[in-house]
Amino acid sequence: LSELGSESAKIKAMGIMDKLSTDKTVKVLNILEKNIQDGSKLSTLLNHNNDTEDEERLWRDLIMERVTKSADACLTAINIMTSPNMPKAVYIEDVIERVIQYTKFHLQNTLYPQYDPVYRVDPHGGGVLSSKAKRAKCSTHKQRVIVMLYNKVCDIVSSLSELLEIQLLTDTTILQVSSMGITPFFVENVSELQLCAIKLVTAVSTS
Repeated sequence: LSELGSESAKIKAMGIMDKLSTDKTVKVLNILEKNIQDGSKLSTLLNHNNDTEDEERLWRDLIMERVTKSADACLTAINIMTSPNMPKAVYIEDVIERVIQYTKFHLQNTLYPQYDPVYRVDPHGGGVLSSKAKRAKCSTHKQRVIVMLYNKVCDIVSSLSELLEIQLLTDTTILQVSSMGITPFFVENVSELQLCAIKLVTAVSTS
C-alpha cells in the first residue's frame, strides 16, 4: 500500500490516471475502502495494565502498522480522485466519507494527543493540570512512526481541499470537513497541518 501510495502520486503528477480503465479504477477504490476501514477506528493510545511493557509495545506496533496502512490507502484513493480528467464514477461517496472519518478520528485520537499534551487523557486519573502546565511538561521527542503518520495525514488534508474544488460533496460531508479544517488552529505544535487546514477551509468557503 505504501508503494501504491507513492506510485499513484507519480501517475497523478504525470496526468495519465484517466488512461486507466474506469471499471478497474472503481474496483481498486472499493478494495482501498476496506483497507481504510481496517484502521479507521483503532486507538493507538491503548494502555493495557495487565500486559508487560514488551507485550504493550508489540501490541502498539501492530496497531500503528494497521493505522499507517490505512493512511496509505487513503492517500492512494485521494490521489486517484484528484487526478486530472477523471470520470464521475470514481467519486464514490462511501470512499470519500471513509477517508474523512479516518482522518478525523486519527487527528483527534492519535496525532493531537502526541503533539499537544492538552489533548492527552491521563490514564491514571488524578488532578487536571492547567493547559500551560501540561504544555510545559511535554517532551518534544516523537516516535518516527508518529511523524510519518502526521506527514501522511497532512497530505490527505491537503488533497481533500483539491477534491472539494473538483467534486461537489453532500452537506453532511462538508460539515465534517469544515470541523476537521478548523480544529487544527486550536492545537499547538502542528504548523504544517495548520497550513494544509487553511487550504481546506478556503476550499470549503469557495465551494
